[in-house]
Amino acid sequence: QVRLVESGGGLVQARGSLRLSCAASGSILSINVMGWYRQAPGKQREVVATITNGGVTDYTDSVKGRFTISRDNAKNTVYLEMNSLKSEDTGVYYCWARRRYDYAAYWGQGTPVTVSS
Repeated sequence: QVRLVESGGGLVQARGSLRLSCAASGSILSINVMGWYRQAPGKQREVVATITNGGVTDYTDSVKGRFTISRDNAKNTVYLEMNSLKSEDTGVYYCWARRRYDYAAYWGQGTPVTVSS
């Protein structure tokens, strides 16, 4: 099992910045990809950014150039640096991890981000 605990969400004004953190514990060696999803009110959960164990990153188009995903392997922590925030970035942000051998997914409890215009 893998446990994911997010932190860093909150209320921020448009064009502001926030950094989310996701601390992983448990069977870390079974994980090969981690990332962030978000769910806006009334919408489906969507992927925001992912990062592999090798450091390869991918972003959804709407956040490219504004968000940066990174990881600290020594701390088993993944970060999401969010800059130039927009009202449409509002939602609950979930940390996600995928197990390498069967693609099983693990989720954090979510941290809310509210961007006021």
